[in-house]
Amino acid sequence: MPTPTTSSGYWYGDGAPRAAVEVLEALRAYRAAETAMRRRTRDEMGMGETDLLALRHLLEAARSGRTVSPRDLAARLGISSASTTTLLDRLTKSGHVRREPHPTDRRALIVTATESADREVRATLAAVHERMMAAAQSLTPEQAEVVAGFLHRMRDAVDGGGPSGG
Repeated sequence: MPTPTTSSGYWYGDGAPRAAVEVLEALRAYRAAETAMRRRTRDEMGMGETDLLALRHLLEAARSGRTVSPRDLAARLGISSASTTTLLDRLTKSGHVRREPHPTDRRALIVTATESADREVRATLAAVHERMMAAAQSLTPEQAEVVAGFLHRMRDAVDGGGPSGG
């Protein structure tokens, strides 16, 4: 028996299987909700997108015991050294990061998130992270494996090098 199709051919083409379209539309709705949440978070913290990405990277590095240099941060964010300096000046002034001497190379600096920045991020995102974890924990192990596999395949599909995958 053929899979039912939807008439929404704009994004997926005429005759796309309805179940596949529903999954992609649910994924699109999730992405829109996550984008809105990130915007609210930036607004609440008074930060730009790059500021928040930098802070997230610094907090992740600290949790895993890694040090981050300004050059490392620039590479991670895909920004110039001049933009990194401006970013770090802004985040230092706001009390979110510190520039410190490198522990083994006295000529170099490392950048760390402050404890107050960590607390602010946790307080701002705690409720949404709890709801996300509850949703993930509602899955059986088998469902979680299927969802994780699907999301990895979607990541690979969109990470193909450009809009046309080339």
